[in-house]
Amino acid sequence: MSDQPLSIFQVAGRAMSAQLVRMNTTASNLANVGQVASNPGQAYRTMKPVFRTHFDAASGMSTVDVERVVAAGEAPTKRYDPGNPMADKDGNIWESAVDETRELVDMLETARTYQNNVEVMQTAKTLITQTLNLGRS
Repeated sequence: MSDQPLSIFQVAGRAMSAQLVRMNTTASNLANVGQVASNPGQAYRTMKPVFRTHFDAASGMSTVDVERVVAAGEAPTKRYDPGNPMADKDGNIWESAVDETRELVDMLETARTYQNNVEVMQTAKTLITQTLNLGRS
């Protein structure tokens, strides 16, 4: 971080970037619902971003960044399906254990949070414009 205080636009922008990563991981998780693999190591695991909050003493505001994206959630589910071309020698496949309902709820929450930050930026822009117009009067 620089020595310059953060603006409300920087704070909201970083929050929007973090939510975009969250939305992308959620979309990836939903795209992999029901995917199967020949072994548990190849099976898709739910991905989640890990956020880190930073406090900016100069502005008194906190920002959020994505520190990393990690595999989370349940382990892949073993299922006996000997007719599946992905089945191992014992006739088992491993299905991704993505909780579709949880991912949909995450997607809605992420979209709302993103939209809230858009509104913060729009409100700040309006207030700055009105302040500048006051100086012209």
